[in-house]
Formats: sequence, C-alpha cells, structure tokens
Amino acid sequence: MLTVNHLRPVRLLLLSGLLVATSGCALLEIPTASGSVLFQDDFSLDSSGWDRYVDSTYEANYADGGYRISVQTPNTWAWTTPRVSLGDVRIEVDASKAAGPDNNIFGIVCRYQDWRNYLFFLVSSDGYVGIGVRRDGANILLSGESLQLRDVVMQGASTNHLRADCIGEALRLFVNGFPVAEASSSDWPQGDVGLLAGTYNEGGAMIEFDNFSVLQP
Repeated sequence: MLTVNHLRPVRLLLLSGLLVATSGCALLEIPTASGSVLFQDDFSLDSSGWDRYVDSTYEANYADGGYRISVQTPNTWAWTTPRVSLGDVRIEVDASKAAGPDNNIFGIVCRYQDWRNYLFFLVSSDGYVGIGVRRDGANILLSGESLQLRDVVMQGASTNHLRADCIGEALRLFVNGFPVAEASSSDWPQGDVGLLAGTYNEGGAMIEFDNFSVLQP
C-alpha cells in the first residue's frame, strides 16, 4: 500500500515558464452561473498556452490531439498550468496511462501559486487516490494517512474521468462520477489550475490528458 512518505519525491521538476507570479496570470471575467465554463481546452491547438518541453528526463507537450506528460526518471513529479487565476472551481479532465508502470500518479492541480505552493488531486493506475497540498516545497497528504484504494478507478491503460472541486476550504475528488476522497484546506483563496503526473520507484510513466474543463461550481 502506498503511504504518505511516497508523496515526497526525490526530485521535483519545474516545467518551462512556471515561475510566473500569480499576479502575472491572465485575469478572467468570471461568470456567476453554476456550470458556466471558465476555461476549456481540448488540446487540439498546440498554441493554447500550455508548456511544450522535452528533454531526456521528462516531456510535457501536446501530442495526438491531447496533452502528454511523460516522466522518465523515478521519484519525480512534473506539472503544467495554462496561467490563469481563478477562485472556486470545478475542474474536469480525461486521463489515460499510455505507457509505464501502474504504480504512478496523475491528476489535477488547483490554486497554484508557484512551484512550491499548490493543491493537488492524485490518482494512480493501480487504483489509489488522495488529496494533498504542496506548501513551502513540502508535500502533505490531506485526505488521510495514505493514499486509499478505490475500486471505481479503472486500472492499467484505461481512461478515467477526473473531477476536482476546490470550493472554499472544501476539496473533493471524483473519479468516473464517484466521490473518492475529500479534505479541507485554508491555503490560498485562488490561483492557477493544471495537470500533473509522476513516478515512484520506477520511471517511464506516460499520461495523456484530454477534454480539460474548468467550471463555475
């Protein structure tokens, strides 16, 4: 079983351009109706603002009509954001393992401040889930003492539909329409949103994302 100690990676990778202050993010006029689309990307255009970075350690790039994060080294996380600034949100995305071990992580970022501070919602291809915060460079699991196994997660190379709610202090993770984890955090009332993927003791994880949406909760 995965424990919270596994959430502390040996090396955290900063993707190209992520040292953008929240104050420099694009400010959006926020619709007020529940379910209104605040931001949406099907990754069909490779100029929509996400990172495009490739080296021997990791890749974050548009690929095959979606967005791919590939991490080659063990115990490494990589993430990307579109550089927007939002408050309460409901974030949804489709995620699939394209290659690598099932003992991986992938998921959603919200209230991103900088590479040392953000909230994260995790799923693994072997069925584990959790919610946490990266605060001052340290990863802390908020949803329990360890990641929890949930049978609604489609394991292996299957596609999972993820939903993360960041509403006030309430944080909730849904997988394939089912609630799987919840937590609370008073860190930061707003910030950027994004995607992440990573490895534990085996590298080679490749996660493909599609149909990214941020909605008014």
